[in-house]
Amino acid sequence: MVLRSLSMLAAALSLAACGSDTETLDRTEDTSAAAPNAETIEVAGPERHILAFGDSLFAGYGVGLENSYPTDLERALRERGINAQMVNAAVSGETSGAGAKRLAFALDAQEVKPDLVLLELGGNDMLRGLSPDQTRANFESMLGELRDRDIPVVLMGMRAPPNYGPEYQQDFDNLYPELAEEYGATLVPFWLESIYQDPSLFQDDHIHPTTEGIDRLVEATVDRIEAAIPAAD
Repeated sequence: MVLRSLSMLAAALSLAACGSDTETLDRTEDTSAAAPNAETIEVAGPERHILAFGDSLFAGYGVGLENSYPTDLERALRERGINAQMVNAAVSGETSGAGAKRLAFALDAQEVKPDLVLLELGGNDMLRGLSPDQTRANFESMLGELRDRDIPVVLMGMRAPPNYGPEYQQDFDNLYPELAEEYGATLVPFWLESIYQDPSLFQDDHIHPTTEGIDRLVEATVDRIEAAIPAAD
């Protein structure tokens, strides 16, 4: 079942690469914006500023920024009493290479230094056929930048489908845990784990989660992300 589900995801990614460039590859505008709140939740305590840096899986493709994973995560954290202030700096179609070029600018643009960065990239690298070595080098650049700025990171891991070949799959899958260990980042091993076997939780493109799928992802990951938020000084 796992292999079949990942193969279905691979097929969807391949179709997207061939015929849906406007959905995942060519949108390069920066959508950085304060994530809107669907509801006002009263919280106490110091603000914890979180920067969500990723691709269309963070940008709310097909569901809107107000229903995106970062917005839903902010809501979940605030419901736990954490004064989370999320900034969604995701760009649909972003590769790790484009992210590496953009990260310093995105960090410098923040009014307040982030207490935590959620780093979610890599899916579009597979679409464009980038080698795992290229992806690794780009992540090393981003993680090095964040380490130099003393900003903790949650690395949102991805997984290569089996039909990319065993060598590619192993190299790609291993880079996330290896980089997390090397740079002291918190790892979410495969952050789509809780939904990827259920097609009903994906939109018609079979790539981007529905609002229900996003809710499920938040439920599955909020504990680890909450634990990664550093205590206020």
